[in-house]
Amino acid sequence: MKADQPLNVLIVDDHEIVRKGLVMLISRQEDMRVVGEAGTAAEAVQQARDLTPDVVVLDVRLPDESGIEACRDMRAENSDIKVLMLTSYSDEEAVMGSIMAGASGYLLKEIRSQEIVEAIRRVGAGQSLLDPSVTAAVLERIRRGKEDDPWSDLTSQEQRILELIAEGKTNKEISEVVNLSDKTVKNYVSNILGKLEVSRRSQAAAFVAERRARSGFREGS
Repeated sequence: MKADQPLNVLIVDDHEIVRKGLVMLISRQEDMRVVGEAGTAAEAVQQARDLTPDVVVLDVRLPDESGIEACRDMRAENSDIKVLMLTSYSDEEAVMGSIMAGASGYLLKEIRSQEIVEAIRRVGAGQSLLDPSVTAAVLERIRRGKEDDPWSDLTSQEQRILELIAEGKTNKEISEVVNLSDKTVKNYVSNILGKLEVSRRSQAAAFVAERRARSGFREGS
């Protein structure tokens, strides 16, 4: 997004009154533009694909699928999209799931309108944020993270696909190598990112590089 262009925002919430309220709020901002709205995860993913918004304000709980899964699908297709999760509940599991799916922020609906607007601006500018009421629990969860090698949690097929990700191959290129459909590869990639507890392919590639470096050190020591 260029500095002189408005921030394109997609609003996703299954409660129409909440969705319309957010649309009205954002439409009043000179530096923002609502490009679409959706009430289900399927609609959200499709609109994110068609409209390529800068920021998606996404409800965690949707009627057809979790907003977390929708976030993961959107980001798998377009990593430039920033996602701001919005929910009524302070749920540690949902926060962790959102972060692992690649969300840039997680806010409670009880915050003031201007705080939501400012959060959208910050996320659109590439910043990450969490509601203060959930930050402490998330940081503690991360500190308690597993110390074992996540590589051992991957199946042989997942390990192979992870190696191809580290080589910089796209899902389409990977599908040709392993003889699987693009959709199946996409599901594999999503599972791999979840098991590694990372949100981006670049982080998965960094994990492989670090693991190789550690193995080389052990062999040479």
